[in-house]
This record gives sequence, structure tokens and C-alpha cells, in this order.
Amino acid sequence: MNAATNPPPGDVSALSSPNLRRSGKRPIAISGGAGFIGANLADSFLADGHDVIVIDNLSRAGVEENLDWLEERHGERLHRHIADIRHIEALVPAFEDAMAVFHFAAQTAVTTSLVEPIEDFHINAGGTINVLEAVRATGKETPVIFASTNKVYGSLDDIGLTELDDRYLPLSQDLRANGVDETRPLDFCTPYGCSKGVADQYVLDYSRSYGLPTAVLRMSCIYGPHQFGTEDQGWVAHFLIRALMGETISIYGDGKQVRDILHVSDAVAAYRAVLDNIERVEGNAFNLGGGPLNAISLNMLLAEIGRIMHRPPVVDRSEWRPGDQLYFVADTRKIERETGWKARMGWREGVADLAAWLMDHRCSQFTETQSRRVLA
Repeated sequence: MNAATNPPPGDVSALSSPNLRRSGKRPIAISGGAGFIGANLADSFLADGHDVIVIDNLSRAGVEENLDWLEERHGERLHRHIADIRHIEALVPAFEDAMAVFHFAAQTAVTTSLVEPIEDFHINAGGTINVLEAVRATGKETPVIFASTNKVYGSLDDIGLTELDDRYLPLSQDLRANGVDETRPLDFCTPYGCSKGVADQYVLDYSRSYGLPTAVLRMSCIYGPHQFGTEDQGWVAHFLIRALMGETISIYGDGKQVRDILHVSDAVAAYRAVLDNIERVEGNAFNLGGGPLNAISLNMLLAEIGRIMHRPPVVDRSEWRPGDQLYFVADTRKIERETGWKARMGWREGVADLAAWLMDHRCSQFTETQSRRVLA
């Protein structure tokens, strides 16, 4: 999302021009659609000729750039709906004629949830209930596809690990080969894990209790163009931005913790594949990530950034943070089996793609000479 402090209930004026209901069009509605994944998903649908309603309160710094980019590329088929998911009355008009609703709007940082747990709950749990109820109020069986998180599985500290020079690996050969699957027991940890976990379960239950065609994607680390990486969320982009600007990267722990990273183009394809198969997969949760082939440690990413830049990044190492998983790699076999989706972009190619995009669009202080050297 991009949660705000006290945003207005909603600006619905953009929805009447052009009037979608009068035109008979059924748009795609994306909450948090000005954010990183939401904007990339919106661009994909818009490029295919769909109208898209972006619901966002624009509270996260820089997301207006994503909206401007979408508007510049797609014109009047993009419909801005400036609203906060904590205000249900602002959501109903955006969902009234929607072909599908993708729900990305959220408070996204574990660290923020530890400081402001009530705010985190109101946005992630309360906001998701509002989205579901606003869709249910339309009286239509509109698909709702929710962006959940691997944090619903907790710290995973029961997984036996072996320590290599640059990463941790599971002792279990099955986990090494395939990753964590959806049969893993839920174990909400940290206020963020709790609020997203509650939302995750509500989305699934609205399929059982109310017959809404819903699905949940429990995401690992997604990265790519149009990401505003920060220390608390979007670590791949954050590391690249800091390194490209010649600034210090903070590492919490030993840097051997492992995540599977997925390029946003593959994430967009996954969300679209779930919608395309919603009648068959409704009521299901899917783990979504790069899988074992795209599993890297923080140290491995630092080394790759050094290779891209032809110099090692400056790193500061601190104590571990609460709730940080030592190892998470998504087993993506279920979503592959049920939808035919598969990750296409390897992590090295994807990191290079993001580095090139950042040099063009974010790191304005990066000199032309430095850029040529990095891209060589």
C-alpha cells in the first residue's frame, strides 16, 4: 500500500471519466496498484487492452512516479482511485464492475509492525476484511487474489541447517531440492506475520463461507523495475541502490541467510495465471518465489553486485533482527502444476536488469562514466 496516517475516505471522481459502467467495460481493480508489484501488474493488463483501476492512498514516497508512468503509457484506460483500504465506503465504487480484484495494499515492514502493531493490524487485517466485504457487497462473484507472505510460516527455526562459507542450507535433501511447500504449518510471528496471516486466512475463508472465488499467493522476495527498495522491504533493490550511490549497506546477522528471489515479470505472470485458472484453483494458497534455482544468500547478492560494479560494495554488519528467517525457499510445484506457470528469469540476469533500470531511473547521481563501466 502504502498506508497513510489520516487519508481522505476516497476520491471517486476519476472513476466517472470515462464512465466505465456506461461503457460496459469491466476493469481490473488493483489495491496498492501504485506500488511496485501492483504497478507492474497494472502495466501488464493495460498493455493487453484492459482498463485498470488503481486504488492507492499514495502514502509511500515516490509511488506517484509509478502512476504517472502508467498514465503516460496507457492514457485514459488507467483510472486513479485515491483511497485507503481502511475506509470501506471508498472501496465499493471501485469494485462495483470489476472483472477481478488484486489486493496488494499493505503495511509491508516487519520493523514497522514491531513499533506500531495496532496500525499494522488495522491496515493488513482490517483493510483486507474491508476489501473482501466491499467485493461481497457488489453481489457478484468477483475473483479476489491476495498478496500474502512467507512470514505466515514463522521463523522456520526448526529446520535443521548446515553452514557453508557464504550461506545456510537445509540438512533435508528434499528441502534443498524443492523448498518449503504449502503443507508447512502456519506459525504467525511478529505483528506483521500475524496481521498478514490473519488476512491470508480470511481471504481463503471467504471462498468457503461466501463462495467468493479467492486465492492467496504467499510470496518470497520479489524484485525488479519500479521498486522503491528500503532497508525494511525490497532488499534486493535496496542493496543495489545503496551500492550504486556509493553508500553503506547494512547487514543484520552474518549475511548467510537465504531467500529465493523472483523477478517481477515472473510474479506478474503468476498472478495472471492464477486469475486465468481461478475457477479451478479458488480457495487455494500458493507459495510464490524463485524456487531453489534462484535461492541466494545476502552474501551472494553482495558478491554479484561487486561483480556488476567492478568493485565491492561497502558493508556494515549488525546484530540479527527479530523474526528474520535463516532460510526460506518457496516450493513452487503446486502453482506450476495447477496453472502451468514457471519462473523464467534467472537471478543473475534479473539483478543485472534491475541494476540497469536503477541507473536509468533512480540513481541520478551516478555518473555517465560509472554507468558505462557497470554496464560493460
